[in-house]
Amino acid sequence: MKKILYVSCSPRGEAAESHRLAQKIIGFLLRQEPTAILGNRAIGVGAIPHVDEDYAISQESSADISQEGSMALSEELVQELESADFVVIGTPMHNLTVPSTLKAWIDHVVRARRTFNTTSAGKVGTLRDRPVFVAISSGGRFSGERARQPDFLTPYLKTILGMIGLHDLTFFSVQGTGSGPDAVAETRAKTDRELREHFASVLSKEAV
Repeated sequence: MKKILYVSCSPRGEAAESHRLAQKIIGFLLRQEPTAILGNRAIGVGAIPHVDEDYAISQESSADISQEGSMALSEELVQELESADFVVIGTPMHNLTVPSTLKAWIDHVVRARRTFNTTSAGKVGTLRDRPVFVAISSGGRFSGERARQPDFLTPYLKTILGMIGLHDLTFFSVQGTGSGPDAVAETRAKTDRELREHFASVLSKEAV
C-alpha cells in the first residue's frame, strides 16, 4: 500500500494558500493511488525544534545517540520520509527562500551517515528516489515574465533534497498573493491548469 507524506510549513495552517495548493496535489495523488495512506507532519507553528548538542555531537563522531535529544526526533522524521512513496511539501516563500520551519525539518532529515555519505566524489544520498511535490505560495512573483524578485527557494530544495537522493521534484506555485484578490484568482486558475496537465500526462504514461 502506497504512502503519502504531507509536510505543512505555513504558520497559517489550513488557511494558507500553500496548504490549499498542497491539498489539490494530494487529491490528484489519491485519484492515482486511491488506497494510499496519508500522513501529516504539520511544522508551520514551530512544532520541530532546531537541532541540539546531541545532534551536533553525532555529526562529529560515530557515537550512537539516536535515543537522546533531537537525534530521536531526527530518526523519527527520517523514517517517516523513508517510508513515503510520495512527498508533498506545502510551504510559503519567506524572504526569498524557505521558512525557518522547513529549514529545521531539513536539518533533521539531511544527516551525515544516515541520509547521505561523504565520499571522494562528494556527498551521495542514501534514500531511494521518489516523487516530491512542492506547493509554494508567495506574496510576490519569482518566476515568469512578471517576476520581480529572485528565487532562492527552488534551487535550494533541488540541491539539498538531491543530496539525500531525492531528485524527482515537481514545483507548483501560487504567486502574487500580495497583489489582491484578482491576482490570486488569476494565479490559482493558472496553477490549476498546470496541475491538471501534469497529472493527465502522468496517468497517460502509466496507461501505456
